[in-house]
Amino acid sequence: MDCTPSALLEQQFPNETSIFAEEGTAAHDLAEHKLKKALKMRSKKPTSKFHSDEMDEMTDLYVEYCLGIIENAKEECQDLQILIEQKLDFSDYVPEGFGTGDLVVVGNGTLHVIDLKYGRGVVVSAEKNPQMMLYALGALSLFEMLYDIEKVSMTIIQPRVDNFSTYEVTVDELLNWAEQELKPKALLASNGDGEFCAGDHCRFCRARNQCRARAVKNLELLKYEFQDPALLLDEEVAEIIGLADELSKWASDIYTYATALAINEGKQWAGFKLVEGRTRRKYADEDVVAEKAKEAGYTDIFKQSLISITEMEKLMGKKKFKDILGDYVEKPKGKLALVPETDKREAIEPIEAEFQVEN
Repeated sequence: MDCTPSALLEQQFPNETSIFAEEGTAAHDLAEHKLKKALKMRSKKPTSKFHSDEMDEMTDLYVEYCLGIIENAKEECQDLQILIEQKLDFSDYVPEGFGTGDLVVVGNGTLHVIDLKYGRGVVVSAEKNPQMMLYALGALSLFEMLYDIEKVSMTIIQPRVDNFSTYEVTVDELLNWAEQELKPKALLASNGDGEFCAGDHCRFCRARNQCRARAVKNLELLKYEFQDPALLLDEEVAEIIGLADELSKWASDIYTYATALAINEGKQWAGFKLVEGRTRRKYADEDVVAEKAKEAGYTDIFKQSLISITEMEKLMGKKKFKDILGDYVEKPKGKLALVPETDKREAIEPIEAEFQVEN
């Protein structure tokens, strides 16, 4: 909606996952299971390495909120349709467009579309949220012939940041938005037409690392590079503040992209080299370390837990520390980093780097 030509541009880049996306998927699976059980539907509890006490608590909050919406909807219509993880097709407005509604509740009067957001980095509002409005269009096309629907209520539940956001529109308002705003932009996007437009939305685009429009926008700050901050006009300071956060994200994306190419494909960047990042020593097994230290006569080795390696070394002295605990302390390999050639650390050949990544 904000940058229509990016829809085709990003198709040439892989759709990579992340630990945050995987955690979100695990939360959705658990929330789906709990909601089905609460509604007396059959469901098998999912398992995931991401399950935690926090996820358990947050998904409970999601289910509780959803049940409240369902109960309120029953006051308006007893013959409700309740759909969980429902595929919603809005291809009448967006070519090949579809999504999955976490919860859809429909009856006479109001159509409810509910979406769980498990992230906590960015607070997401339901107000005029295009994703939610697309889902609402998909749900409306499923049920408009079965129920007398007058308005649509869209709710985003983001429990980790205590965000419960609801936005309501009439069906006429939703359809007018679809015809006047959505359809024209969807047509541009499907043809790769329109103007590139950099902004906060870039963080979701697979082309963000190499997008020239994003680079041009962020490099606008260079015009202030040699100016004394005290001599800048108020409006110039405001402009820099507004761009600073996005500039930081952009620089981070570019660095991640360049580092990945250096590690995985042996890409050589002029003036830079790969090195092993700095790490800290750690105990291989704290119980064994404590036992060995006590056998050597050292008992004052605990605070709330075992004292740090540095403190232990000071307590014993370097030589005794090495003799007693040297075999029980390890230093993990550091994460590979792309640094200027002037860095004093020894460069790692790309082949060695690839081997480290694979192992």
